[in-house]
Amino acid sequence: MEPSLARVDYLQVGVTAQKTMRLLPASGKKATQKVVVGDQDGVVTCFGIKKGEAVPVFKTLPGQKISRLELGGALNTPQEKIFVAVGSEVRGFTKRGKQFLSFETNLTESIKAMYISGADLFLCASYIYNHYCDCKDQHYFLSGDKINDVLCLPVDKVNYITPVLACQDRILRVLQGSNLLYEVELPGPPTVLALSNGNGGDSGEEIVYGTSDGKLGLTQITGTKAIPRWEIGNEKKRGGILCIDSFDILGDGVKELLVGRDDGMIEIYNFESADDPVLRHDYALSESIASIQGGCVGKEGYDEILAATYSGWLTGLTTEPVHREGGSGEELKLSQEMQSKISSLRNELEQLQIKVLHEQERYQQYSQSSTAVSSVPAFSVNDKFTLNKEDASYSLILEVQTAIDNVLVQSDVPLDLLDVDKNSAVVSFSSCDSEPNSNFLLATYRCQANTTRLELKVRSIEGQYGTLQAYITPRIQPKTCQVHQYQIKPLSLHQRTHSIDQDRPMNTLMLKGQFSFAEIHSWVVFCLPEVPEKTPAGECITFYFQNTFLGTQLESTYRKGEGYFKSDNISTISILKDVLSKEATKRKINLSISYDVNEESVRHTLKLIHPKLEYQQLLAKKVHLIDALRELQVHEGNVDFLLPKYRSILEEADQLLEEYKRQPAHLERLYGMITDLFIDKFKFKGTNVKTKVPFLLEILDGCDQDGLIAFFDAA
Repeated sequence: MEPSLARVDYLQVGVTAQKTMRLLPASGKKATQKVVVGDQDGVVTCFGIKKGEAVPVFKTLPGQKISRLELGGALNTPQEKIFVAVGSEVRGFTKRGKQFLSFETNLTESIKAMYISGADLFLCASYIYNHYCDCKDQHYFLSGDKINDVLCLPVDKVNYITPVLACQDRILRVLQGSNLLYEVELPGPPTVLALSNGNGGDSGEEIVYGTSDGKLGLTQITGTKAIPRWEIGNEKKRGGILCIDSFDILGDGVKELLVGRDDGMIEIYNFESADDPVLRHDYALSESIASIQGGCVGKEGYDEILAATYSGWLTGLTTEPVHREGGSGEELKLSQEMQSKISSLRNELEQLQIKVLHEQERYQQYSQSSTAVSSVPAFSVNDKFTLNKEDASYSLILEVQTAIDNVLVQSDVPLDLLDVDKNSAVVSFSSCDSEPNSNFLLATYRCQANTTRLELKVRSIEGQYGTLQAYITPRIQPKTCQVHQYQIKPLSLHQRTHSIDQDRPMNTLMLKGQFSFAEIHSWVVFCLPEVPEKTPAGECITFYFQNTFLGTQLESTYRKGEGYFKSDNISTISILKDVLSKEATKRKINLSISYDVNEESVRHTLKLIHPKLEYQQLLAKKVHLIDALRELQVHEGNVDFLLPKYRSILEEADQLLEEYKRQPAHLERLYGMITDLFIDKFKFKGTNVKTKVPFLLEILDGCDQDGLIAFFDAA
């Protein structure tokens, strides 16, 4: 049975961060629950709902932005004490709003993640984890990459403190005291952790994780190793997961999994069998879901899902039926309660309109006076620039607390703008001169009214690096704009991976010189995405990468004074050689560069590229035939006389055109990669073969793999 859920918007606070809204425990069996939320204005708001209206319990004064909000209390008692992380400080409030704790942690960075279990407080800054007990420092750990979330297995079930860190490098780090117990490899960068069923399951060891690329999974954290239980991919290409809760919203006695995503999707997963969860229901809001909770908020006896969105809206999906009684004709009789609510909303709207007019008049008078001072209205932007493994493109997601008017996108490197289905903005391109100003892309997205979230997709070319800039203008007066910059790195299509295939034919680049570990690390950060900016602990580090477009791989190992880079794609080695030499020259460091080229690797890379090339050439040929075949269809009225392959092109015409439109310049990119591979192969031999490129392009048009390999060998 599908759940029947009705949407209710309760209240709007300031912009909210991830995991900053919770429901306080109910005072009785059928009583409604109070909501507590912290926003980026530094205000903690606690309210309840009476007769459909939000009734405040308490509200604190503004201050520094609140990065996390958790509930705590003695173990095995109702968790009704409110704890908020503000900068490097943790504050505690009672459910009535009285502050009882102000704990300055002395962390050098702001708190990014927090978890509370009884007297134990677990805090994480970007790379640092700290464990406190009764506000006394107990344990410390320095992570190899950024920490996104933290939790601890329930002490009453597992009998010892087991903190788990969700780290950006696709790893869960399980700790024991100040030491790393073991690591758990995940399919994507984990953004949120939650105890399965709200209590860690029967064993207390089960953790649910959500990743930034939209995957969901459950793993069992035992004392010696992790046991993966299930994993759900992101076939529907939805947003990253920001929040998870467990609650029985269907009323079947089994808690469902509630998931909130950064594209506004709320999902309910049901455990029909004992194994994998099944998606039972989803609901789309227009902005990212920062926090999600299941409980009873609006009316006694009716459960609901409460979500806090990025712009601060607290929205409920309630099981309470919306009663409508049929009147005479098609009229609907509204209840007395609803009529009074509409009347009060009308009065409130009129008062707001009068207030806005009054403030506009005041602003006009003030702006024309001799003492006028220009002030730029501040607005918050939530942005995310990530590489998608599925189609080797970058997603740029921009979310603003108010409606977006337009976004201008500019780049000093060649980029392809790809179509996004969810995008309703109108895009217009401006011609730009690439020579004097290095301007390769200039496009404007004009958004429809009330658009607060915009998603763009771009594909870069490896070896060409620079900056993508987004100029964001919201619909506010006076007009103002924010500029956000995103680095396009030399090996921009590479993504971190846990391991690589060591049996592939590899080319090796070796660097030696008077450089420090921090210096060579900064060069690797400059060249490759997903490398932590902080210099790793220890004397040596190895990172593995995979090219999302071609499937080639890279192994990078370096220490003070030397670096080794291995790849099955000679073009990757060529790009690294050029960029690293340039970076070392900038710092006046002499490099000794040597390389070992494996001839077999070129054939191997061509075999990886060829199926993609063949597919794209066939797609292009089919698309070019569509207009002629449609014209035949109009003239003849019947296409039975056509060969089956041509009839199938007509039948699939819309899908073929859609796919071709979604992947502009895909074929040109593949031609470019093969040409670069050809030039790079001979560059390492000291031969310039640019004059032979036209012959190579002729062979590519023929799409003959053996002929292509023979040309590479004979040139």
